[in-house]
Amino acid sequence: MTVTGKGAAGAPVLAQEGLRRFEQDGFTIVRGLFGRDEIDRLCAHFAELHAAGPVPGHFQPRASADPLAAYPRVMHPHEISGLSRRVLLDARLGAVLRVLLGEEVLAAQSMFYFKPPGARGQALHQDNFYLRVEPGTCVAAWVACDEIDRDNGGLEVVPGTHRMDVFCPEEADAEVSFAREYVPPPPGLAAVPVDLAPGDVLFFNGSLVHGSQPNRTADRFRRSFIAHYVGRSAERIGTHYRTLTMDGERVLLPESDGAGPCGTEFAPQGPH
Repeated sequence: MTVTGKGAAGAPVLAQEGLRRFEQDGFTIVRGLFGRDEIDRLCAHFAELHAAGPVPGHFQPRASADPLAAYPRVMHPHEISGLSRRVLLDARLGAVLRVLLGEEVLAAQSMFYFKPPGARGQALHQDNFYLRVEPGTCVAAWVACDEIDRDNGGLEVVPGTHRMDVFCPEEADAEVSFAREYVPPPPGLAAVPVDLAPGDVLFFNGSLVHGSQPNRTADRFRRSFIAHYVGRSAERIGTHYRTLTMDGERVLLPESDGAGPCGTEFAPQGPH
């Protein structure tokens, strides 16, 4: 099988079949890209961060019956955590992303999701609705930090929608989705679940319709480290995104004009 990407030590990280699937379906999975020891350290780090309490502008947990208030996502953790910054800019991710984007890569965002038992999911949506990259698309790298399946709120994707325009969303059901946007699968297409093991990375195009169901388990978290990237040729990006080269140098991109193609975009909910 032909290798199309290599990691820092020359190890193959993306085979030709993975690139073909990304082009055909809008997503691809690299199994075991991160070692279990790396994932364990990452989870322990965020457990310590949660125990230490709020970090204004990044992480605001509070006592609540809502699991997502007690365990909110961490926004841009790479700005407050050296470990998160290393994951965001990891050479193995960069090697895959250069192939998928076809050019030099800029990192635009990092997030960490705890998704505790009982937490709501996020209705089907498209990341390009929020990131509004001009020209081109964003690509997500979704790092699984637990065994992730349909019971604890794993991702669902709608293959083929990456070739479509950004849809203007409907209002989501607030009982099952923490975000308000919902994009129904186009006629003839359906959402399919993606099961992942710790260390697996799901890469997907920013126009791919995807989302997650609630975590319906009683005792299993669904932790994930999520990052978004764009090509170096991008000229504009949505507000709240702060681009870096994969060497960590700040790159200032102008903000995308207006309110997006649907006229309704606002401060990003963040995917998944």
